[in-house]
Amino acid sequence: MELQAVEVDIPEGSNLILGQAHFIKTVEDLYEIIRTTVPEASFGVALAEASGPCLVRVEGNDEALMKAAAANAVAIGAGHLFIIVLKGAYPISVLNQIKNCPEVCSVWCATANPLQVIVTRTAQGKGVVGVIDGFSPLMAEGEKDRLERKQFLRKIGYKL
Repeated sequence: MELQAVEVDIPEGSNLILGQAHFIKTVEDLYEIIRTTVPEASFGVALAEASGPCLVRVEGNDEALMKAAAANAVAIGAGHLFIIVLKGAYPISVLNQIKNCPEVCSVWCATANPLQVIVTRTAQGKGVVGVIDGFSPLMAEGEKDRLERKQFLRKIGYKL
């Protein structure tokens, strides 16, 4: 068994959702979930098949984000992996709907941070072991940090 860290390319100004699903129709179901939940969002969805022709299936409404999702799925190379590259909306707007999709087995992360996917390879293929999302924390927040967090959440409209 071999472990490797795969760097994920997240386009500027985008967020990425990474998870595992189990059926070819997932790519269309995820498209519908995003399109109906945040119609103004631009996005690309890629699903890596784990049987049959083992293709990366791609849907979306933005060609560049579709290409980014597909390229990352190929680079990671794990079957039944899905990647959503999202612009114009935050993952929080679609995450619960995605987790409630009948074919979605798990979600590893939703991030705009630098991302590494830890992949293992066996004779059968590749699988995701976990993710490294962003950087390690340096310390607990202080009073100034707490105030800045609260101001930021109000600035982007997530709190009153």
